[in-house]
Amino acid sequence: MGDEVQVTEPMYSPFFGAMGVTASIVFTSMGAAYGTAKSGVGIASMSVMRPELIMKCIIPVVMAGIIAIYGLVIAVLIAGKLGTVGSDGYTLYKGFAHLAAGLSVGLSGLAAGFAIGIVGDAGVRGTAQQPRLFVGMILILIFAEVLGLYGLIVAIFLFTNASSK
Repeated sequence: MGDEVQVTEPMYSPFFGAMGVTASIVFTSMGAAYGTAKSGVGIASMSVMRPELIMKCIIPVVMAGIIAIYGLVIAVLIAGKLGTVGSDGYTLYKGFAHLAAGLSVGLSGLAAGFAIGIVGDAGVRGTAQQPRLFVGMILILIFAEVLGLYGLIVAIFLFTNASSK
């Protein structure tokens, strides 16, 4: 009866959580950087013809920056759990769940940043020629941004699910 086997988690369990932190911040930052750069080129090109539209057309750059915030939120949440050494420790399950959370927000943020950059570039150039195009550009940018938000929602779900077990 007293022959209980002590099950210990492998020492590499936190590695997967750390990779989740890395994936979330690196991929969302790459998406945000691409979106900012691509939209910035369009804004610079557009401002030669219509300099009064610069502040109005800065919206794609702001939306691209929000993508990186999604990755930062998940990275901070996961990193906060990496140092926990309670009665259960950092399990392999938590490591895999945190890696999945980081990848879901990271890769969806990367895709969203690419979409925002391409739409932002073409949208601000088109708005310089036809100002009525602005509303359509904003709507398309919202649909591109929500792709990153979907990844954030899934990542939060994975994170809370791992924390409860």
